[in-house]
Amino acid sequence: MEDFLPKKMTYNLDFKGKGGDFFGIVIINWLLTIVTLGIYYPWAKAKTLQFIFGQTTLNEDSFAFHGTGKEMFKGFIKAIGLFFCLALIMGVLFYLQMPILGGVFFYLGIIAILPVAIHGSYRYRMSRTSWRGIRFGYRGDRKEFTLLFFKWIFFTIITFGIYGSWLKINLRNYVLSNVRFGDAELNYDGDGRDYFFLNFKGYFLSVITLGIYMFWWQKDIFNYYIDNLSLYKDDKKITFTSTATGGDFVGLVVINLLIIIFTLGFGYAWVVTRTIKFIFDHIKLEGNIDLDTLQQTEANFKDATGDDISDFLDIDFIV
Repeated sequence: MEDFLPKKMTYNLDFKGKGGDFFGIVIINWLLTIVTLGIYYPWAKAKTLQFIFGQTTLNEDSFAFHGTGKEMFKGFIKAIGLFFCLALIMGVLFYLQMPILGGVFFYLGIIAILPVAIHGSYRYRMSRTSWRGIRFGYRGDRKEFTLLFFKWIFFTIITFGIYGSWLKINLRNYVLSNVRFGDAELNYDGDGRDYFFLNFKGYFLSVITLGIYMFWWQKDIFNYYIDNLSLYKDDKKITFTSTATGGDFVGLVVINLLIIIFTLGFGYAWVVTRTIKFIFDHIKLEGNIDLDTLQQTEANFKDATGDDISDFLDIDFIV
């Protein structure tokens, strides 16, 4: 059958979620989280992800997030326990009049759990995501990733932050290249030097244009993230290409800001849905992989601890 496929096909990635529908979910989540003093948060997060994934489609078939509030609650409790222990030890050191040691211990502890949080978050969230019943997966090795992470952090520290561009791209290269979509493999091929000069140019031009160039800087970052992404299956490939422009980002950001201001924050749901819609509307997929041939290869993983730690640390999901 594949022999009769066109040499290049296009794939339609879309988000169909409406701000009004998401608003109802957001309001209920906020109210129940407040009433339960935060205990409902894992269920709120699960409902949010189920909505967003369920409204995202590829060739008119929606994705699905199978994670549950119960799974996330278990991870939530573990994450709270971990941070409580770090805070407790820091408090004891402060009580013993060793505030510098206490602060150093706390921040070193946070850095130490970062790779575990990222690894665990991807392993959980990918395994609980599917499309047409085909699960995603994450094949990264925790020990390998942790050692690489500390090496990159070390280089970032001794270069006074300059290596940060390489750190960020190395993270994306490792994590995204270990994502699986059934028997297809995601690949990210960014370069820290390119990313460094992209940001250097963006910062310089934003300063001399009094901030106006920031929209084009954001466009360049978005394009770099998308254009270096691809999906492979055997000898076939799907490429990702951004179609966003600086003007597109001006419209997105300005309108989002106006919505938040004039609705006193209640327009948050519309801001989220139109931003996700914007992202998918500006990603073009082309290739020769027949999605009907994808095979199930990934297993379920139900420990959401890493995902919850990532939330506590406010780590952006790298994808």
